[in-house]
Amino acid sequence: MVLVTARDEEMVEWLRVVRVTDMESIRFALAAFADATRPVSLRRAQQWAVRMMETDLVDRARLTLQDGSVVWATQKATGQRPPNLLGQTFRHEVAVASASARYLFNGWTWARDRKTSSYHDHQADGIATRGAEQELVEVELTPKAIERYGPICNSHAWRLTREGITNVVYLCTADATRMVAREAKRHLVAGDRDRLVAITAFDKRGTWIDTSGRFPDMWKSDEAGDGVPNEPFGSRVIRARSIDGDRPLAVDRLF
Repeated sequence: MVLVTARDEEMVEWLRVVRVTDMESIRFALAAFADATRPVSLRRAQQWAVRMMETDLVDRARLTLQDGSVVWATQKATGQRPPNLLGQTFRHEVAVASASARYLFNGWTWARDRKTSSYHDHQADGIATRGAEQELVEVELTPKAIERYGPICNSHAWRLTREGITNVVYLCTADATRMVAREAKRHLVAGDRDRLVAITAFDKRGTWIDTSGRFPDMWKSDEAGDGVPNEPFGSRVIRARSIDGDRPLAVDRLF
C-alpha cells in the first residue's frame, strides 16, 4: 500500500490548479513544498510520479513533441476531466505550470486569477502572492494580435490602481517580450508602465530557459522594444516556505 503524505496532497492540489506540467516543474514544486534550497533530481521527480500513479491520483504520458513526460492529476483526484494533450492550449498550460513552479520555489503562493467580470476585463494566467506583494502573471509564448493589447493594458492599469496588484509580470519568448514591452509603453501611463515587466523566460519551443530557479533582485523590462531582451535570471534565491511551518528539509529527505 502506498502512503500518501501531506506533501503529496499539496502536490496534487497544485496539479489541480495548473492542470498539466512537465518533470522539470515537478522538480521545483517538490522542492518548494519541502522548503529545499535546490530542486530535487529528475530521478526523484520521476519516482514521485510513479508512486502517485500507483495511487491513481496522477497520470503521465510521453509525447513526441515534448521533452520528457507530462504529468497531470487524475479525475479521481480532482473531479476534473483530464487535460487534452493534443489541444491548442496544451503548450501554454505546460508553460504556465513552469512559471508557477518557479514562483513556488521562490517562496510565493500561486492561484488562478479570478474570472472576468465584464467584457473589458482580462483574466491573467495566475496570481502569485508573497506577504503584501501580489503579482499578476502572464505567460506569452507568441505575440497577440496587436489590437488586443490596448484593452488588456487598460485592464492591467485598473487592477494596479484599484485591486492592490503590485506588479504585472509577463514571462515570454523573445519575440513576445519585444511586443509586450512596446505595447505597454504605448498604452500605459508612466507610473503603471514601471510596474509592468516583460521578461524572456522561454525559448521558441516554450521551454523555460534558466535551470537554477532563481529570480532576479529586480524585474526589468526591455523598454526600448527593439533591443536585446533582458536576461531573465541571475541573482539570489529566495527560500521557499513550507505550508505547515516545519523546518526546512534536506533534498535527500524528500522521499
